[in-house]
Amino acid sequence: MRRRYRVRWVVTLVAVIIAVVVPLVQTRINGWVSQPTKAQQQMVHAASSQLDRLTVKGRAPKTGYARSQFGDGWALVGQCDTRNLILARDLIDVHVSSACKVMKGTLNDPYTAKTILFERGATTSDLVQIDHIVALSNAWQTGAQQLSPLVREKFANDPLNLLAVDGGANQEKSDSDAASWLPPHKPFRCQYIARQIQVKTKYSLWVTSDEKAAMTQVLARCR
Repeated sequence: MRRRYRVRWVVTLVAVIIAVVVPLVQTRINGWVSQPTKAQQQMVHAASSQLDRLTVKGRAPKTGYARSQFGDGWALVGQCDTRNLILARDLIDVHVSSACKVMKGTLNDPYTAKTILFERGATTSDLVQIDHIVALSNAWQTGAQQLSPLVREKFANDPLNLLAVDGGANQEKSDSDAASWLPPHKPFRCQYIARQIQVKTKYSLWVTSDEKAAMTQVLARCR
């Protein structure tokens, strides 16, 4: 009975943490509908305005880049790490253990439009991965070298820059920017590009000329 109460308490705690850490606008990722809503149109307009204000220049050398430049893995919020918080945010029908681990759930993958049944395990956990919408390597080459270690760690764990996605699509993307990779599921590209622009704006990163051209093209189609 006591263990059941503890599990219920942990699940409630996770829900509260997600509600506090993740803004309401980020709590559920939906595909772009065939007839854009007013809110979606406003999102495109805001993204276009932000893109116009981003600095445009070439990539800096990758020299010195390492994952450890952005912190030692996932940060902890209480006993919950960022990976499990994002899984709990983006999956549905989620089952959480007493140790704040997402054990299973269902992902409606925004990158491929596939439905993926997630179950924690040595051979199954990687079916769903957490993507940095602006890849860490890309960030390093577009301004993050100039950020403090503390801010880079915040960048790597920022819910705005994180999304639970199909593992294969995440591996395919790797550290690509918008000029070299876009989600195969085209209806999601508007939100994907808008999020990249929001992240680059938030952390004062720049874009390359090819990257900006690709972003501009996607946003034009969204209108």
